Amino acid sequence: MAGPRRFYTGFLPLPSSGITLCQADIRQETGVSILCVFNGDLPGRSGPDACPGALQVHAAADGGLARVRIPGGAVTAGQLRAVAAAARELGSGAIELTSRANLQVRGLPLPPDACEGAERAPVGAPDFAVRMAAAGLLPSATHERVRNIVASPLAGRSAASRRDVRPLVAELDRALCARPGLADLPGRFLFALDDGSGDVAALEADVTLRPVAAGDESEAALLLAGADPGLRAPSGAETAGLLAVAEAFLAERAAQGSRAWRLRELADGPARVAARAVRLEPRLRWSPGLPPDAYGDETGTVGAASAYSDETGAAGVVGMVGVVGQRDGRMALGVLPPLGRLTPAQAEALAEAAAGGAGEVRVTPWRTVVVPDLPPANAGRWRTRLAEAGLVTDPASPWLGLTACAGRPGCAKSLADVHADIRAALGDPRPDADVSGDAVRSPSGAGGRIPAHWAGCERRCGRPRGRVVDVVATGHGYRVEAGGGSRAFPDAEQTSAAVAATREGL
Repeated sequence: MAGPRRFYTGFLPLPSSGITLCQADIRQETGVSILCVFNGDLPGRSGPDACPGALQVHAAADGGLARVRIPGGAVTAGQLRAVAAAARELGSGAIELTSRANLQVRGLPLPPDACEGAERAPVGAPDFAVRMAAAGLLPSATHERVRNIVASPLAGRSAASRRDVRPLVAELDRALCARPGLADLPGRFLFALDDGSGDVAALEADVTLRPVAAGDESEAALLLAGADPGLRAPSGAETAGLLAVAEAFLAERAAQGSRAWRLRELADGPARVAARAVRLEPRLRWSPGLPPDAYGDETGTVGAASAYSDETGAAGVVGMVGVVGQRDGRMALGVLPPLGRLTPAQAEALAEAAAGGAGEVRVTPWRTVVVPDLPPANAGRWRTRLAEAGLVTDPASPWLGLTACAGRPGCAKSLADVHADIRAALGDPRPDADVSGDAVRSPSGAGGRIPAHWAGCERRCGRPRGRVVDVVATGHGYRVEAGGGSRAFPDAEQTSAAVAATREGL
């Protein structure tokens, strides 16, 4: 079947501004008219953020990098297949999971004059955007980079869930795209909808909606940059309250003459933004702010996506790996793509598994994927199938809690191919042991292990928050840092052994 008709006006460089424009009209099939804008990457906070999108594509060392926003982490089986096909046919085949539960495709072809780090127009960018729009993953060309919405992956399904926030995700996404002024939000501004389990609240998003009490949906707290200033949204005004905070952030940023990308970067940000939000949305009301422990899980259950904190109080890595029962008797299966990367074949295997459940998967901010609503009789079979595809389903796997930057060849600044080094040291992630049990473990909760992050240079891109074992490439091996100590190792195998021992010992 022929694809959607599209008409390109071509690429128009504007040397004085460092901006390149292109236009693709695909309204006949998708209803979306795409205007692509590619900015130069301005350092620091002196200019707009350079977060990529499906239209604004980052020129990495291994080609164009496109990011697809999937609010709430929800992606249907058909959409996942569309991303897999685009990665295979237009890119290098690498699909990355981001810390905001979005998807990235690497290796899109670049024009010969593209410079690494700039936001330019890759040869494959218009075709990629066309495919994403046709799959329903690009509902707004103007707001595509600001649709950063994370939500509790098992909202309404797990025992720890106090409120099903799934309907609010879709409502917030539609309302966000309907407000032209909010297209000016930085690409790093983050909305979070927590179901009361505390999982995404631990991310300390710019604005987080969280139930105040179990079973009480009469109001919800609006946390700003992780703090509770006492702002409350009554039932029916949750979306309006979230958007009022976003508009108040833009207003306060302008008033301070700031180019801040995150609310916490503003002077006295939470208090000042909350005061503005109440004026913008009169249904919001004040209540005494609560300390973080006042929102604890009243069920006493460590659910599929429970928050773990170390003794410093910093949020640890959260995620579900294994099979967990849902309230309705069905099962949810959590898997970990090693180092947060999927192959097209693995994405298609997940899509096939999803078709046997709710028809969708949930990508989490911890770079895991949850397949919900599986019949109990099929959960073990899918666990085995996905493990055979190279996805981690064993909660005892050494891959849990390991993260890494892009490394070579994706980043020209990297001193090592960190992904290849980790895989060479750890071997094939497919398990030799039986994984038919129903154990669930957080990457940082059980066994005393803490996260470890491998980085190709001192910038340590993608490093998780909180206590982490740092593994930094030196050009002559790696340096392992933890607990105030540091030691150098000449190769990846010795480094990996030291990291494993350090993670267990701290």
